[in-house]
Amino acid sequence: MNINRRIQTLDEFTIQQMRDFPQATGELAGLLRDIGLAAKRVNVEVNKAGLVDILGDHGSTNIQGEEVKKLDVYANNQLVGVLQHGISCAGIGSEELDDIVVFDDDVSMNSKYVCLFDPLDGSSNIDVNVSIGTIFSVFRRVSPLGQPATIDDFLQPGNQQVAAGYIIYGSSTMFVYATRRGVNGFTLDPSIGEYSLSHPDIKCPETGKMYSVNHGNFFQYEEGVKKYITACQKKDKTNGGPYTQRYIGSMVADVHRNLIKGGIFMYPGTTDKPNGKLRLLYECNPFAFIVERAGGIATNGKIRILDIQPTELHQRTPLFIGSKKMMEELDGYVQEG
Repeated sequence: MNINRRIQTLDEFTIQQMRDFPQATGELAGLLRDIGLAAKRVNVEVNKAGLVDILGDHGSTNIQGEEVKKLDVYANNQLVGVLQHGISCAGIGSEELDDIVVFDDDVSMNSKYVCLFDPLDGSSNIDVNVSIGTIFSVFRRVSPLGQPATIDDFLQPGNQQVAAGYIIYGSSTMFVYATRRGVNGFTLDPSIGEYSLSHPDIKCPETGKMYSVNHGNFFQYEEGVKKYITACQKKDKTNGGPYTQRYIGSMVADVHRNLIKGGIFMYPGTTDKPNGKLRLLYECNPFAFIVERAGGIATNGKIRILDIQPTELHQRTPLFIGSKKMMEELDGYVQEG
């Protein structure tokens, strides 16, 4: 019997990566494993959600005024609990919480990193069995070690991220994360309960044939965005078309598909909401870091997402993200206005 010994678990992969950096302490690897553990627990509940009393509304709203789903609360509690009881995180920021949570025990205060996350992206789709996910971002602290983390540790521009990733709960569960060395994807093997390397060194195709946008808001978009969407609809074989519109309504699912197959995801501002709906720290920064590391581009329509200096935890921004050539074409239309 032939045994494939090339398949690596997430733990094995992170340990191997550390060997290339003798000065590495293993703290980032430990943080990624902690996030992976929390995601395994969330995955179990997602998969059996239809069998237990965990679907539906929690009866409260989050800081954005949105109804909180029961699984949102569960996912948030799992991430906070695992990271607080680990040794690699000094504090967290969550889309579901009004303010940061600082871990002020001696071990945590000497940790180098803070973590921000959207515990369950796409939660409005929980009740209808659509792919949802967890998104996270990791920053190195700017506050002194040995002291509690501060708000300045979290309000850093995205270009200061040391790692970012997401877990998508779909037909299979995948853990995808990026560092400055590249992007790798791990699929959860339920038979052994481990993430195994399935998508090494992910590269986003330079172009694609899919565009993702909410057409229901078309007439509220800026003129350049409307012109680009119209151009996508009119493309034929002579100019790279035809393009296909695919919009799941779960950002983690839409961007994951485009990362693998090529495409563009757009969440523009509207006349009613000029800053859009997506959160810079919990959704846009992590995905911008991942897609850029894979060769794509992410902007707010004017500047690079990763260069935006945050001023508040729950700051929103328009987002355009995807394959390099498609993003360059979009930019031409946006600049023309």
